[in-house]
Amino acid sequence: MRVETLGDGEPEVAIVGGIHGDEPCGPKAVEALLDADLDVERPVKLIVANEKALEKGVRYVEEDLNRAFPGAPDADTHEGRLAHELLTEIRGCEILSLHSTQSYAAPFALVDEMDGHGRSICPYLSVEAVVETAGYSTGRLIAYPDVIELECGIQRSAAAAENAERLAREFLVATSVLAGTEQPRRDHRLPVFRMERQIPKPDAEEYEVFVDNFERVGEGEAFAAADGEVLHAEFPFYPILLSAYGYENEFGYAGDLVARLDGDEPPVPTTESASARAEGPNR
Repeated sequence: MRVETLGDGEPEVAIVGGIHGDEPCGPKAVEALLDADLDVERPVKLIVANEKALEKGVRYVEEDLNRAFPGAPDADTHEGRLAHELLTEIRGCEILSLHSTQSYAAPFALVDEMDGHGRSICPYLSVEAVVETAGYSTGRLIAYPDVIELECGIQRSAAAAENAERLAREFLVATSVLAGTEQPRRDHRLPVFRMERQIPKPDAEEYEVFVDNFERVGEGEAFAAADGEVLHAEFPFYPILLSAYGYENEFGYAGDLVARLDGDEPPVPTTESASARAEGPNR
């Protein structure tokens, strides 16, 4: 694990890249920030986490680091030990964790829940949406206080690396590490979605996805296929991290639109069908 500190004093802000070794956008953003000779007003830690996996170009060496927290100093796996080391390094910090995905090109944020910290930071990031992971945070860094995770774009793309650097700078402005007041321009209030359930994959050789993430899927609508067998939604839902091959055992998640927010007021609740929240999509 590589740890660099900008500024004097004990940092209370940290940016983490390289949780997954096949997502180079975060480490590239860290390198760009280090090369920029930033004039920081608060000290900040810049971290590249899983250097071994990054060198090999693989998601992880022995265990998915973003399922291994809190880890232990004597854990059986490299990632189990690294999880403990990383948590020790960033304890007490406001944390940004940079990722990329196979499911969606535009950046979006994930939080464990939309608390005061999320409301104070997310509206000032140029993201299209915020996702509450709720009960799907076990073993992930996002389960800890004051952590915002960003999906910066398509895995290994140049756009994801550019987005990661821009978003990291926006986070540093939002946390008063860098001077600046400019806010992202958007023509709508920032939507907040909540993960409600996983969408399992049937055993198959080939998969397809027919719908777009964060776009409402209506009851009865075809949303995916497995070996040509079309799957239809039994209830309305919003796709989250939905992709044909991003996950081994599920397409992604069915979500609910729960709020819209901006930087000046609390989120406004949005009501969706209770049956949609309870059941989600099915075959």
